[in-house]
Amino acid sequence: MARAGREGRGGQGLARVAVVVRAGAAPLWWSGVFAAGAGVLPPGFTGRRVGVMAGAALFIAGAAVVALTRRKRYIALLHGAARAGKHDVLQDRAVTVRNWRRGHRWWLLLAFAVALGSAFVVPAAGGMLLAGTGTGLRLKAAWLGRRERAGEQLVWLRVDWLDRRGGRPAGKAVKAYRGTGIAAGDAAPGGARRRTAALV
Repeated sequence: MARAGREGRGGQGLARVAVVVRAGAAPLWWSGVFAAGAGVLPPGFTGRRVGVMAGAALFIAGAAVVALTRRKRYIALLHGAARAGKHDVLQDRAVTVRNWRRGHRWWLLLAFAVALGSAFVVPAAGGMLLAGTGTGLRLKAAWLGRRERAGEQLVWLRVDWLDRRGGRPAGKAVKAYRGTGIAAGDAAPGGARRRTAALV
C-alpha cells in the first residue's frame, strides 16, 4: 500500500472521506458518556429526572442532525468521483484519524468542559448531547460505507483540501472526490479498521 509522504510524480495525497467523518465519533462519544455520568451527581437546577429526559431528547436530536447534515453535498461529490491515479498516495487510516484529533483536541476539551459545567443547571444533558454528536458521526460514516459498497469503490479526497484541523471533508474547498477499488487502503467501507482475513 502507498504511504503518505511517498507521493509519486504528479500524484496527490488522498485521505478517506469516511475515515475523516468517523475520526471524531469515538472521542465525542466517550467524552459525552463521562460527562453524562459525572453530570448526574449534582441535582442541578432542573433536577436529575428532568435533566436525563432532556438529555435523551438532545441525544436523539444531536445524532439525527449530525447524521443528516450536508448529505446532498456528499451525494453530489460521490456522483462526481473520478478514478484515483496510479501516482496518488493513499494516506493511512491512523494518520488521518491522528490529524483530525490533534487538530480538534482543544475543541474536544472545551466541549467536555461545557458539558460538565452544564450539569449544574441540567444534569447529564450536555454529556448526552455530546455523545449524540459522536453517534451521529458514526451513523454518517456507516451511511457513506453503504454507498461505497453499493458503488463498489472507496471514496477519497485530497489531503490539502481538508481544513487546517484535518476536517470538513465536504467543505467548500473540496472540489471533487477520487475513487479506488474496494480493497484499497487499510480501512474498510465506512472508515472502520479493515479486518485482515485469517490465514488458513
